Amino acid sequence: MEIYNKDRKYMRLVADILYHPEFQKMKDIVHHGMNRYEHCVRVSYFSYKLCKMLHLEYEKVARAGLLHDFFFEDNEAIDSKKERAEIMVKHPQYALENAEKYFTLSDLEKDIILTHMFPVAPMVPKYMESWIVDFIDDLVSVYEKSFSVKRELSAAMSFLMIVSMNFLR
Repeated sequence: MEIYNKDRKYMRLVADILYHPEFQKMKDIVHHGMNRYEHCVRVSYFSYKLCKMLHLEYEKVARAGLLHDFFFEDNEAIDSKKERAEIMVKHPQYALENAEKYFTLSDLEKDIILTHMFPVAPMVPKYMESWIVDFIDDLVSVYEKSFSVKRELSAAMSFLMIVSMNFLR
């Protein structure tokens, strides 16, 4: 996803976050079969574009969209379904705490981060921008998961072909 790099206005709004050493660490965390950094960029950029088109607070959306999953627990490495469910509900708070350590946030940005998991997490978005990031996050997650499933199916098919070719000899 390099399209965002070409959007100079977007890059000016978010460069301090994108290149922050703590945010860069998310490149190493698996998320929906990809990495959390790329996921956050997708959510941020597509939310930014939609909010810009709708004449909403796109600058704050771009920044909060990046920070919505700014936490370091690796969901993929957790075996317990209970722990995974807990992180799913609690990670907006973890993300907000991390974001506030390194960046100054408006009330809108805080709301976007805290409510992006509605209705899985109980906090209801207060702003239209929060609803948009929540929706875009869901769409991006489905898109990313579909690639993960496709890779897994492809690997399984390759394995089956190799086994069957050896069996048929």
